Amino acid sequence: MNDDGPAISATGRRVALSEMVRLGLYWLATSFHWGALLTIVIPAEVLRFVPEDRKGSALGLLVAGGAVMAMLLSPIAGALSDRSTLPMGQRRPFVIVGVLFNCLGLVGLRYAPTFAWYLGGVLLVQAANNFASGAFNGLIPDRIPRDQRGATSGVMGFMQLLGSISGLGVSGYLVGRGHTAAVYWVVAGILLGGASVIVLGVREEPPRQAAPFRLSQFVRSFWIDPRRHPDFAWVFVTRGLVMLGFYTLLTFLQFFLRDTLDFTVPKAAEATAHLGVITIAAAALVTLGAGWSSDRIGRKAIVSIAGGFLALTSVGLLVQPPYSTLMWIAVLFGIGYGAYTSVDWALALDVLPSSRSAAKDLGIWGIANTLPQVLAPSIGGPLLDEFNHRSPTLGYTVIFSMAIVYVVLGSVLVWKIKGAR
Repeated sequence: MNDDGPAISATGRRVALSEMVRLGLYWLATSFHWGALLTIVIPAEVLRFVPEDRKGSALGLLVAGGAVMAMLLSPIAGALSDRSTLPMGQRRPFVIVGVLFNCLGLVGLRYAPTFAWYLGGVLLVQAANNFASGAFNGLIPDRIPRDQRGATSGVMGFMQLLGSISGLGVSGYLVGRGHTAAVYWVVAGILLGGASVIVLGVREEPPRQAAPFRLSQFVRSFWIDPRRHPDFAWVFVTRGLVMLGFYTLLTFLQFFLRDTLDFTVPKAAEATAHLGVITIAAAALVTLGAGWSSDRIGRKAIVSIAGGFLALTSVGLLVQPPYSTLMWIAVLFGIGYGAYTSVDWALALDVLPSSRSAAKDLGIWGIANTLPQVLAPSIGGPLLDEFNHRSPTLGYTVIFSMAIVYVVLGSVLVWKIKGAR
């Protein structure tokens, strides 16, 4: 890591568990938000606007379009917050603005009369949520010393999983009983609550003097040369591959249950939520331990083994098993997912190019999570429709096999990282 300037964490200040949890409450809220929308609500709502034979492509457009907005806004918000001298702090004003527009977008989704309107709402929600999260990311390297990053990553991962499991459970219950519209209001309330904790409960250091703003310099700052920062490049590539596999599985899971088990739309939504809850509950069992262990034994081995475990357990989906078997697959998948998510953030923090641009660099690293949200449905949606036309459910075998290959590659290539353990 090239430490170009002072970071708050460099003071040696130890961070209490309560502060880690307080920071993690925002991740809980935004994970509740996406756990409910991406996995349950948006796939169910697609069938309100398009015919059955166009569901894969329509869902792909919604998810990919939203992810493009995320890729643009997260690093931009991070870069602006890195330069901010606002009296309230570098990060919190951006969180406030992003969350308020996020809630406005949720209202738009709730009352969308057409697919085009719904697409516009998804774009606004993704843009606003990532505007807030891009700035929030900077609070972690701002406040957490290097030797506590693994533990903090574990706490953040645990809170993220808790939010996801809650979002899946609540949205699956409501959608399964025909109350989809209520989910939007619940999500907005949770998000406002999580943001309030950050705004009221986190105190930032007084703003420093920023260098004069030059547009050309600002634009050039978004290019991180992989020759100068190869470790950051490999962290980006390996996370991107694993997430491409993950989102290929996640995006089409609800359709998979409908088509292979002959579930109705509400039943498939509810079953998807149940599997998600099982996965995340299993993940939560290992998250804190894996994050704590990575501070002592290193990150790469945990990330690599966890990714390989994800790939191995995903093989079970290729035989299109009964629902009882899917529940056991979810348990095993969750163990690997929990170990991976608890450590990969700490690994990214270890190889950031500069402490002065931490939020911007984390926003760029975050593209490794959002770009797969574009690629997974863009690649998988048309392939799913095409191969399912040739033979029922063949499309799932094709796209899930591709997902396994992505994850294996990401798990192996993590050993290319040299500047972190």
